[in-house]
Amino acid sequence: MQGKNKTLKLLIGAVVGMFFFSFALVPLYNVFCEVTGLNGKVFQASESEVSIEGESRPLALQFISSNNENMPWVFNPSEKSMKIETGKYYTTTFYVKNTTNKTMTSQAVPSVAPSNAADYLKKLECFCFEQQVLEPGEEAYLPVRLLVSNDLPDSINSIVMSYTIFDITDYNNEDLAHHNMGME
Repeated sequence: MQGKNKTLKLLIGAVVGMFFFSFALVPLYNVFCEVTGLNGKVFQASESEVSIEGESRPLALQFISSNNENMPWVFNPSEKSMKIETGKYYTTTFYVKNTTNKTMTSQAVPSVAPSNAADYLKKLECFCFEQQVLEPGEEAYLPVRLLVSNDLPDSINSIVMSYTIFDITDYNNEDLAHHNMGME
């Protein structure tokens, strides 16, 4: 009996430990990305935070989109690439379409390569900053407004901006809402 109690305590401790570890994953991931330079993360900037001092130079931007394995939407960049100049504002869009017969919510996760370019890429507007809700069959063009700083190292001549879109629909609440509507 004592062996069973010890095993039960170990299992409960493991579950509690895993629960708290899951909350630590996001901060740990951010620290990992910062230390290693992997998955260049880009944050929202205001126009007052963006410096356009210095001389501009030409640069190639490439856009890549991918769907998480459970995401049935169509998701593509409107332009696969752009020729731009540093120090100038540009806007592009990504096309999305909900191909299902239900309302869905998505979240896009951005990445930049090379990762050291992320510090010089300033997004003033991006669909990745907020969740996107689309009704069945609805389509939209989601904007990205950006600027690449003139301080970008000369060794970087092109930047790849990649977005992966995830299904974050709360199906439990959706099922509950449909169930409650049927009961009224």
